[in-house]
Amino acid sequence: MSLQERIADTGAVALEFQASSDRTSASRDAAALKRAMDLVLAAGLLCAFAPLLLLIAVLIRLDSPGPILFRQTRLGLNGRPFDILKFRSMSVLENGDRIVQATRNDPRITRVGRILRKASLDELPQLVNVLKGEMSLVGPRPHARAHDEHYEKLIEIYRLRQTVKPGITGWAQVHGLRGETPTLASMRKRVEHDVWYAQNLSLALDIEILVRTGFEIFRLRNAH
Repeated sequence: MSLQERIADTGAVALEFQASSDRTSASRDAAALKRAMDLVLAAGLLCAFAPLLLLIAVLIRLDSPGPILFRQTRLGLNGRPFDILKFRSMSVLENGDRIVQATRNDPRITRVGRILRKASLDELPQLVNVLKGEMSLVGPRPHARAHDEHYEKLIEIYRLRQTVKPGITGWAQVHGLRGETPTLASMRKRVEHDVWYAQNLSLALDIEILVRTGFEIFRLRNAH
């Protein structure tokens, strides 16, 4: 190889390395902006909803025996386990190897719990998960650990959901893919939306999903 050719190859490698560094830097900047938005909005919402959170806690305590908050192990970014927080909406506290999804008119759902689930108010404590860095405002909804272990054997792209932080709301949810997944096809459709989000992640997309979530809550689609 001539000296000129070696110089050209060296220049090509340098340009490729620079492009790779630029992409890494841009990715870090985007992650920092997403985290900043999570912190500001989660803290602001917790302060704004403080009276509502207190009221819900009192109603749960008066309605049925059991804790106010429900904790369940979920898998987060890169499969790291964490305890998700929810207002208790059922008479059971399942967190094991077998967890039955809630269904329409599920007798395990309490009177207050039915209202909370319809309006997605049971999810509000997850703002604390966001502040702790375990979740984001926007991302694939984390499933129960037992369901993760079950579906990753059946859906080849399932684990790609965990390449980003799980979220309180997500691309699947604003397309009406929430609630129970009675068939493998229904779960696959949700997973496909989650993976699309992971591959197209951007701050603009997050803002769009947050805006659409507000409208979705009032539509009450598949909320039970």
